Amino acid sequence: MADKGQLPELDMIMKDKVDRASILIEALPYIRKLRGQTIVIKYGGNAMVNEDLKQSVMDDITLLKYIGINPIIVHGGGPDITGMLNKMNIESRFVSGLRYTDEETMRVAQMVLIGKTNKEIVSNLNTKGAKAIGICGIDGHLIEAERLSEDNAGNPIDVGFVGKITKINTKIIEMLANDEYIPVIAPIGVGKDGESYNINADTVASEIAVALKAEKLMTLTDVGGVLEKDENGEDRIIPVLDEESINELIEKGIITGGMIPKLYGCLDIVRRGVRKAHIIDGRIPHSLLLEIFTAKGIGTMIVKEKGVKYGHQH
Repeated sequence: MADKGQLPELDMIMKDKVDRASILIEALPYIRKLRGQTIVIKYGGNAMVNEDLKQSVMDDITLLKYIGINPIIVHGGGPDITGMLNKMNIESRFVSGLRYTDEETMRVAQMVLIGKTNKEIVSNLNTKGAKAIGICGIDGHLIEAERLSEDNAGNPIDVGFVGKITKINTKIIEMLANDEYIPVIAPIGVGKDGESYNINADTVASEIAVALKAEKLMTLTDVGGVLEKDENGEDRIIPVLDEESINELIEKGIITGGMIPKLYGCLDIVRRGVRKAHIIDGRIPHSLLLEIFTAKGIGTMIVKEKGVKYGHQH
């Protein structure tokens, strides 16, 4: 007769089921902590292009809403805009990395971002069982803007109808997100005379996260967070960074190039009230869930300052 305290031997199928249950249990403390919190997701890169990744992101966002978290999506659409301009034989011109936006280009950008890209995301989410609503900065004067007249260094610049955000009116987002809806926001702003402005989607996501005092801003990119070499010379992701460690790694030459302004942008928003900013690889299926609900995460989290026992506490 078998010992009553002895556990049965598990076959491979049952072990797989137990492992899946363990993953859910690992997620439990994060679900408990984040329930009722707001997470702003900057959606872009390959996750907007590859069909499998697109469906993975929609699944993740729908799940977040169902378990009581309030996801808010801000999307870009540069490739779609370029594609439409090419079809219409309108040349794309860039100044200091920004698309020069004349009146005709602005009409195309507005048509593509609001009429195509935004509605495709809304449709995909609704297919998953979510209740998504597409809006842009014009709706309810959500994003008030003026013409961008200076670059990051303060030098005069003319990029046409490219906007600088002057105010975020959060009421419409809060009404939707605090109810059963997922706001999907196109980065078009509105001027005081009703003119439309094309605005960088990263900037829009950051300013909305700050205005809402969001728990997190999660940026889906085509890179795996901030990398350093391990003892074997292999790349590994740095899970948590604060201002001190970022400056130290820049001095050592570990953080270089385009990652520097991205990290300083993240530091800016955590200084202004967003609890945490995450840079994650949107090319990995279910990257949002892996970053939020696992102990190690898969990307780099930026915080104002590390706690004594911080680790990768989400």
